Amino acid sequence: MLLTYLQQTPVASVIFFFTLVTSVYTFSNEQLYGKLMLHPYSISRKQKLYTILTSGFVHKDWGHLLFNMITFYYFAFGLEQMLAQASPYGHLLFAVIYLGSLVLSDIPTIVQQKNNPGYYSLGASGAICAVLFSYILFNPKMTIGVMMIIPMPAYLFAFLFLGYCIWASKKGQDGINHDAHFFGALSGLILTIICFPWVIKHCLAQF
Repeated sequence: MLLTYLQQTPVASVIFFFTLVTSVYTFSNEQLYGKLMLHPYSISRKQKLYTILTSGFVHKDWGHLLFNMITFYYFAFGLEQMLAQASPYGHLLFAVIYLGSLVLSDIPTIVQQKNNPGYYSLGASGAICAVLFSYILFNPKMTIGVMMIIPMPAYLFAFLFLGYCIWASKKGQDGINHDAHFFGALSGLILTIICFPWVIKHCLAQF
């Protein structure tokens, strides 16, 4: 009974709602805000391990939240629907891809910043990049509006985005965790291929 219920649960809707509520609430609760952020220094010392997950449900400000939630809205709901059509466990597999990528996208940051007590990170960007790249695997030739303005084939956007993440991470002057974006995108690709091995052939067949 529980498995049947979970198979039918619209996971994207739950994540979307929970992220909005949690983020908005923490905007006015600095104490909770601080507790939920990713802190590699603590995690490497086996403290605040829960922040690997909770950091993905809080955001820095309204701009950060809205940008992520708009991207989530455009791709996460469609991806979950495609996965549900492809497998009776589609909803659960969407949760695996999203939450799995949320965790995996933070691991490089935790390793790199493990001895930096002043470093904190937050936001759903890693998991949302995973959703976007998973979606691109199923529709590589769809048109993506870069910054909602510049039209571009999805596969081209994917390559440019990964290249930009590498460049921006090395430059490291804007306070954005580009490593989380890069590894979130890769995690989304890898987990999608593990869950749906046929997606590689499906993707290549569209060219």
